[in-house]
Amino acid sequence: MTVHTVGVMPKARFLSKFADSLADGTFVRLVLPGDPKITARLVELKGVPHLSLTFHHATKDVTKNIPISEAVGWVEKHFAGGVCSALLGTTQRDWQLTPKGLVSHRPAVTTAPPRSHDQPKQMLLDDSARDWLDGLGVSRPAMADKRRQIERYMEILSHLLKETPVERLADMGCGKGYLTFGAWHLFHRIWQKPVRITGVEARPELVEAANKLARKIGAVGLEFVAGTIQSVALPPLDALIALHACDTATDDAIRRGIESKAKLIVVAPCCHKEVRRQWSHPEPLGAVLQHGIMEERLAEWATDGLRALHLEAAGYRTKLFEFVSGDHTPKNLMLAAIRTGKPGKPGQLIRFREFFGIKHHALD
Repeated sequence: MTVHTVGVMPKARFLSKFADSLADGTFVRLVLPGDPKITARLVELKGVPHLSLTFHHATKDVTKNIPISEAVGWVEKHFAGGVCSALLGTTQRDWQLTPKGLVSHRPAVTTAPPRSHDQPKQMLLDDSARDWLDGLGVSRPAMADKRRQIERYMEILSHLLKETPVERLADMGCGKGYLTFGAWHLFHRIWQKPVRITGVEARPELVEAANKLARKIGAVGLEFVAGTIQSVALPPLDALIALHACDTATDDAIRRGIESKAKLIVVAPCCHKEVRRQWSHPEPLGAVLQHGIMEERLAEWATDGLRALHLEAAGYRTKLFEFVSGDHTPKNLMLAAIRTGKPGKPGQLIRFREFFGIKHHALD
């Protein structure tokens, strides 16, 4: 390892090394830490070299391709925002920009990677998932929408869990276990990690069927237990998910996750009733809320907003987003919460409730 701190300023020297690697064909990769983290590789589009930038967000990756002639300028502009760390990989040396200077290392890769634009995408539901997909009946053409939901859910979960160490995860109100098996498949068959997965379901016949299938396919580390979200006995959890738990059952799941100090809580709410039963129609919204459909939609919005505020007050960073198209299911909102341990501002929650006249909530 060599540290370079004299002569040309570290950022300028890093940019020079980056430009040289693009010119002489030794470029391997570029990593720009931050939120989102950005990684870059070289690709050819219609025979013209481009720098392909991938922005790694919590729930999805976004790609932007720029001509190689603009690459150095783009990175220089990125540095202008105050960024002082980056990693450049070449076939000759790796260059790491740090707040203290520029550091060089032996190259991690000595051969330039292929420049083809289309890289093979890892299929989360590949042939190795056929046994449990068949067992749950998801392989049938009529279940194509369900299969897409499972795959999308696994994709989101893989992003959320990339940098969150997990040893135990519970799927609350898991039903037949579609997503429970999906989580187990992601950890055990794709990532080869021995995470304990527990599915919780109130209907004993579904629990029995899911355990039977788990035994049939040799799913070590996967179990299903009968019980309610509120009262089932569980050990401390690192992650908790609850998709389409009806009404306040979603809140019960959130509360269990907070009480367990779970690092990750992911819920996709179903029906919303509690808030709508008690709220007032504050002006100037009253004239609009006399229409039932408008009241229903605003009640859903307010309920999920309250859930996010409760989680933030409890020390979580939250994201609300659509996890599948509305063409597949109208209940397509997902709330993901990552524990920071830094409590938010309860005043926001209080003012929100006072505005709508909400006296009590399942997360109180």
